[in-house]
Amino acid sequence: MLNVLIIDDEEPLREAIRILGDWKSLGVEEVLEAVDGRSGLDMLRSRKIDIALVDMKMPELGGAEFLQIAEREFPDLLTIVISGYNDFEYTRQAIRSKVVDYLLKPVNRTDLNTALRKAVDVLEAKRRKESEFISRNITLNMSLPKLKEKLYLSIIRRTFKASANEGLLPLIGGRTPGSRYAAGLVRIMNLDAIARGRFNGDRDLLHFAVTNVIGGIGDDGIEGFSFAAPGTRGDRDFAVILTIAPVSTGDAAYYSRRYMNRAAAALKELLGAAAFTGLGSPCGDCLELAPSYEEARTALEGINLLKRDGGGSPAAVDRKPAADAPSLTARMPLIRGALENGGLNQAKSVVGEYLKKWSDTGSFTLGDADRALREFTILLQDMTLELGASADRGTRPAKNEGEGGGYGGEYASFEEYESLLYRILELHYGDVARTSSGNAPEVLEQIKSYVDNRYYEDIKISVFTDKYFLSREYLMKLFKARYGYGIHEYVQKVRMDKAKELLGDPDLKIQEISEMLGYRDKNYFSKAFRNYFDCSPSEYRSILPTAQK
Repeated sequence: MLNVLIIDDEEPLREAIRILGDWKSLGVEEVLEAVDGRSGLDMLRSRKIDIALVDMKMPELGGAEFLQIAEREFPDLLTIVISGYNDFEYTRQAIRSKVVDYLLKPVNRTDLNTALRKAVDVLEAKRRKESEFISRNITLNMSLPKLKEKLYLSIIRRTFKASANEGLLPLIGGRTPGSRYAAGLVRIMNLDAIARGRFNGDRDLLHFAVTNVIGGIGDDGIEGFSFAAPGTRGDRDFAVILTIAPVSTGDAAYYSRRYMNRAAAALKELLGAAAFTGLGSPCGDCLELAPSYEEARTALEGINLLKRDGGGSPAAVDRKPAADAPSLTARMPLIRGALENGGLNQAKSVVGEYLKKWSDTGSFTLGDADRALREFTILLQDMTLELGASADRGTRPAKNEGEGGGYGGEYASFEEYESLLYRILELHYGDVARTSSGNAPEVLEQIKSYVDNRYYEDIKISVFTDKYFLSREYLMKLFKARYGYGIHEYVQKVRMDKAKELLGDPDLKIQEISEMLGYRDKNYFSKAFRNYFDCSPSEYRSILPTAQK
């Protein structure tokens, strides 16, 4: 059985680690605690500790100093570093001290238990004495992929500090004499479908598989390292760093392109992935990878969905956006009017005309597609909310925004993109239709009540269309279907019924009644009354029973 020591000055973190650790399955008998590095050393000197989890930022004695002392005094101790500071100085000390893993706060259950399992496996390997190589180097080998990813991310983000971290580059092969480097990008267009169909929805496992496929091409003279690309929407993009053996610039570009093509082919064969790729120019120094990465991003987003190679995949690159690009914003009033009036096919025809405009330009790139899709979803969400639909639809795309997330937003061709827009339109149409049918009785009752109580005003249909975000035609159709009258007809009916009631009062003059009903002119009221009842107000009053005169 094993003993574990948690060294951290924050009690909530110590308690969280106690709760998150799968201690029983790991074979841990006792979990001890220390509040700083000095008390941690005292505990090590008085108890048999197998694994220590060490915070890097503590009072009295910090994590870096603790690791240096512990390495000298307790060479068999395995350590796991926990820090809220994503700093390469800490990473350097962790590598020097041969820590098992380097975790960033807040620590989650999976990462914590994965690190603990690594430590337990190392201890078991040492105890079996399978080989001296395992005991000396396994911890460094486990830490190396994370270190490579951190370093390459800082380089392509232009945040790498050469003065502080230059010494780490040889660890990741970044200082091999004569080598050339290039950055690439891979976008998996059907990532959601693969996750559902092959990985039971586990996107983390799928990411692990994708990066391993890309990094395992095995092309002679070239090595690839892949990780999730920074700043991507929907986790569909994977950065690829290529290290090419000493060759000319032209040969390096050729080998890089061949590697990316083979990676796309392997992803399709092994995972069923529809993968698009972008590649930057080779450079002679890994610290110059940022421009190559930006070039790869431009190349990927410049892939033209309207041009295909012999295999049916988009191939041609058009880096220049089409002039006078078609606008969805200008078409939204037409789409809104169609959806309000139940005209889904009409709304689809507006979208179809918009896409035809793009098709006629001959250039519709992935970048164009992403921008148009974001614009379309945002405009539809705003419109749907204005029409009173649930806010749920407005939040749905956030998961994979830019790739149509929440709508099954995957496409690998212009035709599939068109189908995606229609599918999104159908979903919003359903929201609008359900809202209209669900709220219609209440809305119509409110309009009827308004007319019943304010019939003497100059009532305009726009008062209701603006208030309830319904088109004039659709509102008139709903009102007549429910009450048998159009809104104007109903206003007239209420006025005429009220006129008959008022004419029964002999003390009221026709002019007064006219004004009470909202008619400014007595003659106009008389004409309206005659048209409605086939007699004038005076004639109607004359035939009333004597008791009412």
